[in-house]
Amino acid sequence: MTITTQFLTMLAMIGMGGWLGMALDTYNRFLNRRERAHWLVFVNDVLFWAVQALLVFYVLLLVNNGELRFYLFLALLCGYAAYQSLLRSLYVRVLEWLIQLAVRTGNIIAQLFRYIVIRPLVLLGQMALALLLFAWRLVIWMGRFLLLAVWKAVVLLFAPFRWTGIAVWRRIPPSRRAWVEKFFRRLKGFAGQIKNTQEKIGMWLAKWRK
Repeated sequence: MTITTQFLTMLAMIGMGGWLGMALDTYNRFLNRRERAHWLVFVNDVLFWAVQALLVFYVLLLVNNGELRFYLFLALLCGYAAYQSLLRSLYVRVLEWLIQLAVRTGNIIAQLFRYIVIRPLVLLGQMALALLLFAWRLVIWMGRFLLLAVWKAVVLLFAPFRWTGIAVWRRIPPSRRAWVEKFFRRLKGFAGQIKNTQEKIGMWLAKWRK
Protein backbone atom coordinates (compact mmCIF):
# COMPACT_ATOMS: atom_id res chain seq x y z
CA MET A 1 0.00 0.00 0.00
CA THR A 2 1.15 3.54 -0.67
CA ILE A 3 1.51 6.08 2.11
CA THR A 4 -1.62 7.88 0.91
CA THR A 5 -3.62 4.66 1.02
CA GLN A 6 -2.30 3.86 4.49
CA PHE A 7 -3.18 7.35 5.71
CA LEU A 8 -6.71 7.12 4.28
CA THR A 9 -7.08 3.66 5.81
CA MET A 10 -6.03 4.98 9.21
CA LEU A 11 -8.55 7.85 8.98
CA ALA A 12 -11.28 5.48 7.85
CA MET A 13 -10.61 3.08 10.72
CA ILE A 14 -10.55 5.95 13.23
CA GLY A 15 -13.90 7.07 11.85
CA MET A 16 -15.24 3.53 12.05
CA GLY A 17 -14.08 3.36 15.67
CA GLY A 18 -16.18 6.46 16.39
CA TRP A 19 -19.04 4.91 14.45
CA LEU A 20 -18.82 1.75 16.56
CA GLY A 21 -19.10 3.86 19.70
CA MET A 22 -22.17 5.71 18.42
CA ALA A 23 -23.76 2.50 17.14
CA LEU A 24 -23.14 0.75 20.47
CA ASP A 25 -24.72 3.61 22.46
CA THR A 26 -27.70 3.69 20.10
CA TYR A 27 -28.08 -0.09 20.28
CA ASN A 28 -27.96 -0.12 24.09
CA ARG A 29 -30.45 2.76 24.24
CA PHE A 30 -33.07 0.90 22.23
CA LEU A 31 -32.39 -2.65 23.43
CA ASN A 32 -33.47 -2.33 27.11
CA ARG A 33 -31.43 -5.30 28.28
CA ARG A 34 -33.14 -5.55 31.69
CA GLU A 35 -36.56 -5.98 30.08
CA ARG A 36 -35.48 -8.56 27.49
CA ALA A 37 -34.96 -12.29 27.77
CA HIS A 38 -31.32 -13.43 27.98
CA TRP A 39 -31.49 -15.51 24.82
CA LEU A 40 -32.99 -12.60 22.89
CA VAL A 41 -30.24 -10.27 24.12
CA PHE A 42 -27.62 -12.82 23.06
CA VAL A 43 -29.11 -13.14 19.56
CA ASN A 44 -29.32 -9.37 19.18
CA ASP A 45 -25.71 -8.94 20.32
CA VAL A 46 -24.48 -11.51 17.83
CA LEU A 47 -26.41 -9.89 14.99
CA PHE A 48 -25.26 -6.40 16.00
CA TRP A 49 -21.56 -7.25 16.07
CA ALA A 50 -21.87 -9.26 12.85
CA VAL A 51 -23.38 -6.25 11.07
CA GLN A 52 -20.69 -3.92 12.48
CA ALA A 53 -17.91 -6.28 11.40
CA LEU A 54 -19.37 -6.39 7.89
CA LEU A 55 -19.55 -2.59 7.78
CA VAL A 56 -15.93 -2.24 8.91
CA PHE A 57 -14.79 -4.79 6.35
CA TYR A 58 -16.83 -3.06 3.62
CA VAL A 59 -15.20 0.30 4.40
CA LEU A 60 -11.80 -1.39 4.48
CA LEU A 61 -12.56 -3.00 1.13
CA LEU A 62 -13.39 0.38 -0.38
CA VAL A 63 -10.23 2.04 0.99
CA ASN A 64 -7.45 -0.56 0.53
CA ASN A 65 -9.13 -3.54 -1.12
CA GLY A 66 -9.65 -5.32 2.20
CA GLU A 67 -6.03 -5.65 3.36
CA LEU A 68 -5.77 -6.12 7.12
CA ARG A 69 -2.93 -4.68 9.17
CA PHE A 70 -2.34 -4.76 12.93
CA TYR A 71 -2.32 -0.97 13.22
CA LEU A 72 -5.84 -0.86 11.77
CA PHE A 73 -7.15 -2.43 14.98
CA LEU A 74 -5.25 0.23 16.93
CA ALA A 75 -6.90 2.87 14.75
CA LEU A 76 -10.31 1.41 15.56
CA LEU A 77 -9.49 1.54 19.28
CA CYS A 78 -8.24 5.12 18.96
CA GLY A 79 -11.43 6.19 17.20
CA TYR A 80 -13.58 4.45 19.79
CA ALA A 81 -11.58 6.01 22.66
CA ALA A 82 -11.79 9.48 21.06
CA TYR A 83 -15.54 9.12 20.78
CA GLN A 84 -15.89 7.98 24.39
CA SER A 85 -13.81 10.86 25.73
CA LEU A 86 -14.88 13.71 23.44
CA LEU A 87 -18.21 13.05 21.75
CA ARG A 88 -20.15 10.53 23.77
CA SER A 89 -21.93 12.94 26.12
CA LEU A 90 -22.89 15.23 23.22
CA TYR A 91 -24.07 12.33 21.08
CA VAL A 92 -26.16 10.85 23.92
CA ARG A 93 -27.88 14.21 24.44
CA VAL A 94 -28.54 14.61 20.72
CA LEU A 95 -29.83 11.01 20.56
CA GLU A 96 -32.24 11.60 23.45
CA TRP A 97 -33.40 14.83 21.82
CA LEU A 98 -34.02 13.04 18.53
CA ILE A 99 -35.92 10.26 20.31
CA GLN A 100 -38.12 12.78 22.13
CA LEU A 101 -38.67 14.65 18.87
CA ALA A 102 -39.67 11.42 17.12
CA VAL A 103 -42.04 10.50 19.97
CA ARG A 104 -43.67 13.94 19.97
CA THR A 105 -43.95 13.92 16.19
CA GLY A 106 -45.54 10.48 16.32
CA ASN A 107 -48.02 11.67 18.97
CA ILE A 108 -48.89 14.73 16.88
CA ILE A 109 -49.39 12.58 13.79
CA ALA A 110 -51.55 10.16 15.79
CA GLN A 111 -53.66 13.02 17.15
CA LEU A 112 -54.05 14.52 13.67
CA PHE A 113 -55.02 11.13 12.28
CA ARG A 114 -57.55 10.74 15.08
CA TYR A 115 -59.10 14.18 14.53
CA ILE A 116 -58.91 14.19 10.71
CA VAL A 117 -59.77 10.55 9.90
CA ILE A 118 -61.13 8.63 12.91
CA ARG A 119 -63.52 11.21 14.35
CA PRO A 120 -65.12 12.16 11.00
CA LEU A 121 -65.68 8.47 10.28
CA VAL A 122 -67.25 8.00 13.71
CA LEU A 123 -69.47 11.04 13.18
CA LEU A 124 -70.50 9.78 9.75
CA GLY A 125 -71.33 6.39 11.25
CA GLN A 126 -73.39 8.01 13.99
CA MET A 127 -75.23 10.18 11.46
CA ALA A 128 -75.93 7.14 9.26
CA LEU A 129 -77.23 5.21 12.26
CA ALA A 130 -79.42 8.15 13.30
CA LEU A 131 -80.83 8.40 9.76
CA LEU A 132 -81.57 4.67 9.72
CA LEU A 133 -83.36 4.90 13.06
CA PHE A 134 -85.32 7.92 11.86
CA ALA A 135 -86.27 6.09 8.64
CA TRP A 136 -87.33 3.02 10.64
CA ARG A 137 -89.48 5.09 12.99
CA LEU A 138 -90.97 6.93 10.01
CA VAL A 139 -91.86 3.61 8.34
CA ILE A 140 -93.45 2.35 11.57
CA TRP A 141 -95.42 5.57 11.97
CA MET A 142 -96.60 5.46 8.36
CA GLY A 143 -97.57 1.80 8.75
CA ARG A 144 -99.61 2.57 11.84
CA PHE A 145 -101.20 5.55 10.10
CA LEU A 146 -102.12 3.43 7.07
CA LEU A 147 -103.53 0.65 9.25
CA LEU A 148 -105.59 3.16 11.19
CA ALA A 149 -106.80 4.75 7.95
CA VAL A 150 -107.73 1.35 6.50
CA TRP A 151 -109.53 0.40 9.72
CA LYS A 152 -111.54 3.62 9.70
CA ALA A 153 -112.35 3.16 6.03
CA VAL A 154 -113.56 -0.40 6.72
CA VAL A 155 -115.63 0.87 9.63
CA LEU A 156 -117.15 3.55 7.42
CA LEU A 157 -117.83 1.06 4.63
CA PHE A 158 -119.55 -1.40 6.95
CA ALA A 159 -121.38 1.29 8.91
CA PRO A 160 -124.52 1.11 6.71
CA PHE A 161 -124.67 -2.68 7.18
CA ARG A 162 -124.25 -2.22 10.94
CA TRP A 163 -126.99 0.37 11.08
CA THR A 164 -129.24 -1.81 8.93
CA GLY A 165 -128.57 -4.82 11.19
CA ILE A 166 -129.36 -2.76 14.30
CA ALA A 167 -132.58 -1.50 12.74
CA VAL A 168 -133.60 -5.02 11.69
CA TRP A 169 -132.73 -6.39 15.13
CA ARG A 170 -134.89 -3.80 16.82
CA ARG A 171 -137.85 -4.72 14.61
CA ILE A 172 -137.59 -8.41 15.41
CA PRO A 173 -140.28 -9.45 17.91
CA PRO A 174 -139.03 -10.09 21.45
CA SER A 175 -139.86 -13.79 21.23
CA ARG A 176 -137.76 -14.24 18.11
CA ARG A 177 -135.00 -12.10 19.57
CA ALA A 178 -134.82 -14.29 22.66
CA TRP A 179 -134.60 -17.38 20.48
CA VAL A 180 -131.70 -15.87 18.49
CA GLU A 181 -129.91 -14.88 21.69
CA LYS A 182 -130.42 -18.40 23.05
CA PHE A 183 -129.02 -19.88 19.83
CA PHE A 184 -125.90 -17.74 20.02
CA ARG A 185 -125.40 -18.62 23.71
CA ARG A 186 -125.60 -22.32 22.86
CA LEU A 187 -123.21 -21.79 19.97
CA LYS A 188 -120.80 -20.01 22.33
CA GLY A 189 -121.05 -22.82 24.89
CA PHE A 190 -120.43 -25.41 22.18
CA ALA A 191 -117.31 -23.52 21.06
CA GLY A 192 -116.11 -23.46 24.69
CA GLN A 193 -116.59 -27.21 24.99
CA ILE A 194 -114.59 -27.79 21.82
CA LYS A 195 -111.80 -25.60 23.20
CA ASN A 196 -111.77 -27.50 26.53
CA THR A 197 -111.66 -30.81 24.68
CA GLN A 198 -108.69 -29.63 22.61
CA GLU A 199 -106.86 -28.58 25.78
CA LYS A 200 -107.52 -31.96 27.44
CA ILE A 201 -106.28 -33.81 24.36
CA GLY A 202 -103.15 -31.65 24.28
CA MET A 203 -102.43 -32.35 27.97
CA TRP A 204 -102.99 -36.09 27.44
CA LEU A 205 -100.60 -36.12 24.46
CA ALA A 206 -97.99 -34.21 26.47
CA LYS A 207 -98.20 -36.75 29.33
CA TRP A 208 -98.06 -39.68 26.87
CA ARG A 209 -94.90 -38.26 25.24
CA LYS A 210 -93.17 -38.06 28.63
